[in-house]
Amino acid sequence: MLAFQIKICYTVNMDNKVFTDKVKITVKSGDGGDGMNSFKAYKGKPACGPDGGDGGNGGSVYFLGDKDMNDLLSFRFTSKYFAENGERGGTNQCFGKKGKDMVIKVPCGTLVRDAESGKIICDIFEDGEQVCVLEGGRGGKGNVRFTTARRHAPNFAQKGVKTKAHALILEMKVIADAGLVGFPNVGKSTLLSKISAAKPKIADYHFTTLSPNLGVVRYYENSFVAADIPGLIEGAAEGAGLGHDFLRHIERTRLLVHVLDISGIEGRDPLEDFVKINSELKTYSEKLAALPQIVALNKCDCFGAEENIKRFRKKYDKKYRIFEITARNGDGTDALVRSIIEELAKLPPVERIRAEEFEFAADDNSSYEIFRDETGAFVVIGGLVDMLCRNVVLSNPDSMAYFQRTLKNRGVIKDLQKAGCAEGDTVIVGDVEFDFIL
Repeated sequence: MLAFQIKICYTVNMDNKVFTDKVKITVKSGDGGDGMNSFKAYKGKPACGPDGGDGGNGGSVYFLGDKDMNDLLSFRFTSKYFAENGERGGTNQCFGKKGKDMVIKVPCGTLVRDAESGKIICDIFEDGEQVCVLEGGRGGKGNVRFTTARRHAPNFAQKGVKTKAHALILEMKVIADAGLVGFPNVGKSTLLSKISAAKPKIADYHFTTLSPNLGVVRYYENSFVAADIPGLIEGAAEGAGLGHDFLRHIERTRLLVHVLDISGIEGRDPLEDFVKINSELKTYSEKLAALPQIVALNKCDCFGAEENIKRFRKKYDKKYRIFEITARNGDGTDALVRSIIEELAKLPPVERIRAEEFEFAADDNSSYEIFRDETGAFVVIGGLVDMLCRNVVLSNPDSMAYFQRTLKNRGVIKDLQKAGCAEGDTVIVGDVEFDFIL
């Protein structure tokens, strides 16, 4: 018969610092660089044709999984992450330099949500996994791109696409095989310290543990990740105490190890504790309540434990695998670990949370709105105006002809008349201000 042996692979202890598992940040991809409007010039020949190059694309925003990060603490000090803008196009048909991407490192198990809708954009699940969240703005075209058989010397270029900032929520959910749950001060941290090299804070008062502690337990060729989840209280599913913050971290676990103070030394009935915690799990999530459970009856060396063990086994012996342990000195933990490994072998691996169908709203190049300002001028705003501002050069006759044609074809002129705009009234479209003439 093989002797029981526990070998340590690695541990994560997050109790010695401020643990942060949910933050709000602002991200923005880079603006596209403007196209260049220029002409070749040689000695004695000042204008020899267009040679303006395209602007560079703006940098994109990526999230990168990093196994060496344990929480989101760094985001409390820096909350804005902007990618670099693309450079303007150059002469001689040279392209502008692409903006540098913004790569944001996050712990494995981090959900990225849109702050406005709450939808999941992605789940950064594995170390080294990189996901693009925002594409950089496209660079504008240089004037050489606008040459045609009839237009040999276009004196205008296109501006780059301007991007918008977006608010995101980063939410960390611990990735573990087995989650230790139970009321405060029942011995979860002590148990973790005995079956792994994790060194969580241990003391004889409630809520000693205020953040999840992870430990990897290796039993010969088998191993699993155990998470010591801070103690739950009645009403945790409704947010009592730090309920939602704690329950979030057992959503990914494959198996629950329910730790009970079977001695009742704190004046609570362990059987009632068992019912209350399971009720909180069910209220928070049906999925959590359906997870397999192994029950660890702790503090079996204390006075009153023997009678409570009989009561508990009488009621639950046929429904759960029950182990009597004394986490303080390690008694009974070998059988518990073997049982956890056997149970995990039957269960599917941890799965990533599926992203929801989501795209940041794109500018509508056909929409516009007309209103009258305090001076009496008619102002046109909207996606159509933004598009015109990007593509129109006021000093160029061809470009202005395109501007006027677009206003007419899109129905802006008719809508201005319906709004009461008469000949001679002032109309403002973006940076263009002109007198309305039919």
